[in-house]
Amino acid sequence: MKKATAITCLFLDIGGVLLTDGWDHHARKRAAARFRLESAEMEGRHHLISDSYEQGKLTLEEYLDLVVFYEKRTFTRSQFRRFMFEQSKPYPEMIALIRRLKVRYGLKIVVVSNEARELNAYRIRTFKLDGFVDAFISSCFVHVRKPDADIFRLALDIAQAPARQVVYIENTPMFVQVAEGLGIRSILHTEYNSTCAKLASLGLRNDEDVRHETS
Repeated sequence: MKKATAITCLFLDIGGVLLTDGWDHHARKRAAARFRLESAEMEGRHHLISDSYEQGKLTLEEYLDLVVFYEKRTFTRSQFRRFMFEQSKPYPEMIALIRRLKVRYGLKIVVVSNEARELNAYRIRTFKLDGFVDAFISSCFVHVRKPDADIFRLALDIAQAPARQVVYIENTPMFVQVAEGLGIRSILHTEYNSTCAKLASLGLRNDEDVRHETS
């Protein structure tokens, strides 16, 4: 029987896997309600520039100029920015799981994520993602975004890991399909327990009772 290839690297999405989505349509809808904005107009303006924003071609201030503050408002930029950042919440079980697996199996951890620069920086800093992630292949840094397969090719190059040794955890079916097309084994994340079971089937067993030292 052919021995399965050992996994040496995990690729991870942030939004929907480690944290809530940072600025998705649900968050924008909440913002529209909170600040009494026309939701459909705001959403339309967002979609016109979202690719450029997430690829780091627009700053947060430029984004806000075009999506919110193109006319006089009764609230400040600081109030709106604070609301945007407050939408990010952690998934503690998933973060703890990845930390355990990294230590137990000596894995490289690489984030492959579509996020705008300022929000990405806030999320990395606030939730201490840089404490266990080895590299951030964020769309705002590399100027390419999922579903473009080039972002995965770049992640493979930076990780110096062959696709057959990588597992990718992602909550968007199309992005899973793209990664699998490059030979990266992928897990469509829906909830903690099913992801643990799928990881175990690939040889990455989650054992919460295993004690380990953290750096």
